This record gives sequence, structure tokens and C-alpha cells, in this order.
Amino acid sequence: MRHEDIWRAIDALAAEHGLSASGLARRAGLDATAFNPSKRTGVDGRARWPSTESVAKVLSATGTGFEAFASLVTGAPALSRGRNAIARRIPLIGLAQAGGEGFFDDGGYPVGGGWDEISVPDVPDPNAYALEISGDSMEPVFRDGDVVIVSPGAPVRRGDRVVVRTRQGEVMAKELLRQSARRVELASLNPEHPNYSFDLAELAWMHRIIWATQ
Repeated sequence: MRHEDIWRAIDALAAEHGLSASGLARRAGLDATAFNPSKRTGVDGRARWPSTESVAKVLSATGTGFEAFASLVTGAPALSRGRNAIARRIPLIGLAQAGGEGFFDDGGYPVGGGWDEISVPDVPDPNAYALEISGDSMEPVFRDGDVVIVSPGAPVRRGDRVVVRTRQGEVMAKELLRQSARRVELASLNPEHPNYSFDLAELAWMHRIIWATQ
């Protein structure tokens, strides 16, 4: 594993998602200059490597498995890492529409005939669905018009980007700050928008965002 191989893999991952290196850094919640070519070599000429934390955030933000990233590092053929697999079609709806009745069952699974469809790389959750982001509360990670892939079956941990539905029918995309036995705290990534705190009883469900595209 060489310094140039790691950076080539990051550039390739960005390109696969239609992003520049700076765009990939922003998608992962990092400083926009974190992956700039000027940051890859120190002033003394020594190679600078991306941190494990940075790589982990990039993989999480793009829904990329470590094995797929490792194959980008090694230059394995695309077919061997499954990137040419047949795309799967999943339900798609706008985030603003998602609060309406008839789109989800009590468990938060997509139902009804009001959904559109989108083709995405295969995801293991048979109940996965897609939402088109509206508004700017999650900028710069998710912008108005971005599409996020949501997995009802994925485990949710602190720091994950999630979609929640309240008992009042409001659906929102946020970042999970903290979850206790009684309350859930959610963050808007855009500092111009408020954070939220709910009793667990106020939420119908909470699902993890596993992938996003622009």
C-alpha cells in the first residue's frame, strides 16, 4: 500500500460519485481542502497520508464498503468489486412529500403506489428507499435536490445521518447527536437551522441514511 495508491483511490471514489476531491471532503463533513493536492505533501516534501478517521467518514458518506475501497487502492478490476453489478430499483419520493399519509406503514417501510423509482447500486436491505432532499438544513453535506438512500434495517449509531418521522407526521433528515433510553437529540448540519430534541414516544421511527448521490 503506497501513498499515491491511497490518494488515487480517494480521487476515484470521488469521481464515481460525480464529485471533486473537495466535494467528497465536504460530503464527508470534512474541511473542503482536506483532500486538495497541496495537502498531500508537507512543506518538507514528506508524504502526508489521510487519517483513518477521514477515510472512515468518506466511506460512510458514500455508502462504500472497505473491501470496495481496498480494491480501488490495489487497482482491482471493477467487476471483481461488484461495481458493474446490475443496479437495483428502489422507491423514491421527495422529503417534503414523505410526511403525507399512505407512503409508509407503521414500521416505516415504503408502501402504496405514490412512489417513483430510482436505480441505485445494490443495497442489502430489501426495504431500502430513496428520498430527495428539500431545503438547506443539512448543507453542506446534503443539498437541495440530493437523493439519499435510506435503510430501515441498518443499525443506527451516534453520528449517523438519519431520517426520522414524528408522530405528528413530520419527516426530516438530521444527524443523530445522542440517544438515551428516553430522548433523541438531532442536529441540523447547517448552523442557521435549529437542532431538535424529542422524547422517544414522539418519534414513529428513525432510519439510517447509508448512501447519497447528487
